[in-house]
Amino acid sequence: MSRAPARASGRSGPARRAAPKVRVTAPQRRRPPTMAQQAAAAWARLPIPRDLLRRLRNWALGLFVAAGLVAGLVAMGVPQMVGLSIAHGLGAAGFSVRHIQIEGRGHVDARSVYAVVADARGQDMPLVDLGALRRQLLGLGWVADARVSRRLPDTLVVDLVERSPAAILQRDGRLSLVDADGRLLDAVDPAHLPRRLPLVIGWGAERHLAELDALVASQPVLTHAITGGTWVGDRRWDLRFRSGEVLALPEGAEAATAALARFARKDGSERLLGRGYVHFDMRLPGQLVVRTSQEPGARVEDPAPPPEPGTLPPNSI
Repeated sequence: MSRAPARASGRSGPARRAAPKVRVTAPQRRRPPTMAQQAAAAWARLPIPRDLLRRLRNWALGLFVAAGLVAGLVAMGVPQMVGLSIAHGLGAAGFSVRHIQIEGRGHVDARSVYAVVADARGQDMPLVDLGALRRQLLGLGWVADARVSRRLPDTLVVDLVERSPAAILQRDGRLSLVDADGRLLDAVDPAHLPRRLPLVIGWGAERHLAELDALVASQPVLTHAITGGTWVGDRRWDLRFRSGEVLALPEGAEAATAALARFARKDGSERLLGRGYVHFDMRLPGQLVVRTSQEPGARVEDPAPPPEPGTLPPNSI
């Protein structure tokens, strides 16, 4: 028998198998837990029984769903429709505005008040906007404060607090009542001027009424003799006396008060008022400049007020 030819390799024996290849992979990074997972883990770590935790989750879910339903109903206007239905029902039962009662009115025009609240007549009482009515009433010149209330079943009550006039303001040839804050109240008929109210003239005079009151009150002996003042150049006062004279005071409240005190002492000792003088000038410290009329002893007329800013005096052209 013939033998098979020997292998060319130098080693004899059984053939070895190739070693399997090993795949090396990089270690995977763990993803951080989500907020939901963190919350669940936090709930699990709480020292609360699992049954109670389950109930709390159910309650929280129920409240969330209920809040969503309420928000949806509000967005659709369901509560408003229910409120209107209730208001209309009360109105049909007799709770509607049939009468309007105004209290505290003295100077304010009743027609102006009724014009504000007239639209409320016939409305269902719960639907009357009291705040809006009050804001409109505060826009009237005489009204300092107002309160609007419901008097069930069918009466709307308007309680007014009026402003007190403090002076008569002359501007652009017209006369108007103003209060201590300088607010215009009402027009004044020149034939029926209110008594005991000073007449103030000059641009911005209404903003300095408190200063004028303090100035006049500083000399009670002259209070009844002073009829008003002119605010000159937005810086100082000229006082007018009942006997027709004008007293020019310096700038500044302190200087004006001191000058008026010196004038009061001078008038008490030498009687300056009512002797035919036209103008007293105390703008210079320590000096009193006097201008007389052509007829000494005669009463002089009030001088013409200074022109308003931006206007030309008469006969200037």
